[in-house]
Amino acid sequence: MAVEIDDKDLKAAGAELFADGGNRGVRIHGWLIESRTHSILNSAAIQEWEHKLDTNHLPEMVFGENTLILKHLSSGTKIHFNAFDALCGWKQEALPPVEVPAAAKWKFRSKPSQQVILDYDYTFTTPYCGSCTVENDKDMNAKETSEKTSNILWQDCKEQIDLVALASKEPILFYDEVVLYEDELADNGVSLLTVKVRVMPSSWFLLLRFWLRVDGVLIRLRETRMHCVFGGSTNPIILRETCWRESTFEALSAKGYPFDAATYNDPSIISQRLPIIMHRAQKLVISS
Repeated sequence: MAVEIDDKDLKAAGAELFADGGNRGVRIHGWLIESRTHSILNSAAIQEWEHKLDTNHLPEMVFGENTLILKHLSSGTKIHFNAFDALCGWKQEALPPVEVPAAAKWKFRSKPSQQVILDYDYTFTTPYCGSCTVENDKDMNAKETSEKTSNILWQDCKEQIDLVALASKEPILFYDEVVLYEDELADNGVSLLTVKVRVMPSSWFLLLRFWLRVDGVLIRLRETRMHCVFGGSTNPIILRETCWRESTFEALSAKGYPFDAATYNDPSIISQRLPIIMHRAQKLVISS
């Protein structure tokens, strides 16, 4: 999605863009919103992650340095998204492996001579919906910070994100999509975790999406949306909605939908065909 940013819109909103190498973002209404995109993990980093996660398995492409950060400067509240925390969620959930006929022929990617033993969730499905910390500046000159999580409290709520209002023709001041990890399941589908952010004069909005398609077997979509409206309040409110959808190809076919995996390439298009298996609405009130 290519977005043209108008300098007049930025100035009118009191926003300031910045860019430094693979880091880019915007400062607006007391928020620092930054995306960082870099290359995939090298072999040494992969070994380190495997040790920390106590696993011999990682997705084909792990963008370990990619991240999206949204920081409320006066309170130090930081919401961020990264591959390591997402894979910690995968490891903890430890779903049983999806059975697929082709799996018996799969190979270890690092050791092609050995056959895969499917005793783990090779789809890398994660319940991850973001990381939250509070950063307190200890020494602004030295740029040292301390982090704590004790006062981050998401509360269940009935409020929902107004997606209709978000579809209005408001100027986009900043947009980016960050890939956290991806795996093509040995050419038998796709497992993909991404996060997108959109900043407008009135608010910011993000979508964290885990998208899984095991060809001929299963489709799984786990999405987390967050929305924060800018305003005069010193205690901003962030709404968070998490929705999990899932269906087998067999169940979709029984409803009259195509069985061909090629028709299921875009999760945005087919999401409404998938039944909801979990939905939760929460909010975070930031105390400055």
